[in-house]
Amino acid sequence: MNDDQTTHFGNLTVREEDKAGLVQGVFGSVASKYDIMNDVMSVGIHRLWKDAMMDWLAPRAGQRLLDVAGGTGDIAFRFLKRAGHGNATVLDLTEPMLIEGRNRAEAERLADSLDWVVGDAMALPFPDNSFDVYTISFGIRNVTRPQEALNEAFRVLRPGGRLMVLEFSQIPNDLMQWAYDRYSYNVIPAMGQVIANDRDSYQYLVESIRKFPDQETFLGMVRDAGFEQARYRNLSMGIACLHSGWKL
Repeated sequence: MNDDQTTHFGNLTVREEDKAGLVQGVFGSVASKYDIMNDVMSVGIHRLWKDAMMDWLAPRAGQRLLDVAGGTGDIAFRFLKRAGHGNATVLDLTEPMLIEGRNRAEAERLADSLDWVVGDAMALPFPDNSFDVYTISFGIRNVTRPQEALNEAFRVLRPGGRLMVLEFSQIPNDLMQWAYDRYSYNVIPAMGQVIANDRDSYQYLVESIRKFPDQETFLGMVRDAGFEQARYRNLSMGIACLHSGWKL
């Protein structure tokens, strides 16, 4: 890769080839406190967003899920419980996150239905047409080239397969966005310092949200990857957003 190719890491400009390692550093650092911080940062609302994701997804028995950037397994656990029975593969770039997930799976007696894979969203280690459902939750904004991740999602899904992306987005109201920005920049890094002893990682996470494309732009990227019937639903007035698409 050409050293001149750059991307963003929060508000920093970095070489594309360096971003994955920097992201690994962030999530490796916060892995043991990641689930607790999600609850604190969102006042528990992330649970409602993930439930809304499952409501729209409507998992069915026997489906095979690939959850990318799946970390501690939160989405995979919800999927398997809704489906009744099935199989879920959780892929993440950061092994400490997967270790936390495996521990949770054993505690919740779901280990037999789960596979854990260290891998890159832009180069999935799976054959074409392997999965019924592809999910990625609060992870695609950390991918160096999100369009390549969407292209890979299309490749590994079977015909008739479903893509579902849950990600932070933009509030379509300037005053409310301003208030949310004040909370994000002033409160979340401070929480990260107190709870995870890591202010810098949560400063990055806040900055990465602001760098992510808005709802309509990302919808275009989903369509560019080949997905049809692509649409989105705002959650909590656009603080988060669900994008859906089908491989038809």
